[in-house]
Amino acid sequence: MKATIVGGGVIGVSWAGLMASRGLDVTVSDPAPGIEDTVRAGLEELKPALRELGLPAGDLAVSFEPDLATAVSQADVVQENGPERLDLKHRIFSTIEAHAPAHALLLTSTSGIPATDIASALKQPERLVVGHPFNPPHLIPLVEVVAGERTSAESVARAVEFYESLGKKPIVLAKEVPGFVANRLQAAIFRECVHLVAEGVVTEQQLDEVVTSSLGQRWAVSGPFLSFHLGGGAGGLPHFLEHLGPGLQKRWGQLGTPDLDEPTVALLSAQSEDFGGTIDELAQARDEKQIAVMRALGTTPGQEPR
Repeated sequence: MKATIVGGGVIGVSWAGLMASRGLDVTVSDPAPGIEDTVRAGLEELKPALRELGLPAGDLAVSFEPDLATAVSQADVVQENGPERLDLKHRIFSTIEAHAPAHALLLTSTSGIPATDIASALKQPERLVVGHPFNPPHLIPLVEVVAGERTSAESVARAVEFYESLGKKPIVLAKEVPGFVANRLQAAIFRECVHLVAEGVVTEQQLDEVVTSSLGQRWAVSGPFLSFHLGGGAGGLPHFLEHLGPGLQKRWGQLGTPDLDEPTVALLSAQSEDFGGTIDELAQARDEKQIAVMRALGTTPGQEPR
């Protein structure tokens, strides 16, 4: 299978490494100067994690073609990872549609732009599917698969099949919503994180410890709904909502609404210097711990899809 990765940034490199390790013939298309060196360096950084996942990472062979029309001319699947600008995505997908084979699966990694809006520039909008990964795609299993108003059921089914072949966990959303699901949850939680730090309740490092020592561990094995269902005892979620719901709803009204103004950004930036390592060192430690958790849960991309 031939895959074209459009955009050689962090997400594009991660997709390229995963697909190459899975045996796909990968072409990266990005007109930025020096992109080949950037991508190859990024692929080298992925190799230890891919090996830990049980994937072959000896030679992540990818080719490069800056001309988008040429890059997609023989593609079976295209994964677009360009900037979050609708006008740019319109231009990119207009070119892709005009030059990719009729059977090619057209996917976008957009983190929030609806497929309906992107596909409005296409003659065949039924071909376009959102395949939004959770960063980094080579590691985190989730891919949110979202259809637009005119996306065909066949395109959605093919997208799910493709992502499963990569060892991913595709979740098909029943309707479009700005930011999809994972990013909306992340935004809601981070808003309260910023509020608590800005108010001096905890530092960034203390807040992260709170999450990784409680909610993070709980949600790794049972999500918010199942956690509260179990928290209701024999009566399950109905009992929980009846007895603890009023207090929970009261707290909704007490949550903060911070602004990312200059003082808040300065405070957050200053505290971020205290995580005890360089970005590369912290990312490596994160990946090692993430792989250990995934192995324990049986969710590593290196496993055969269930």
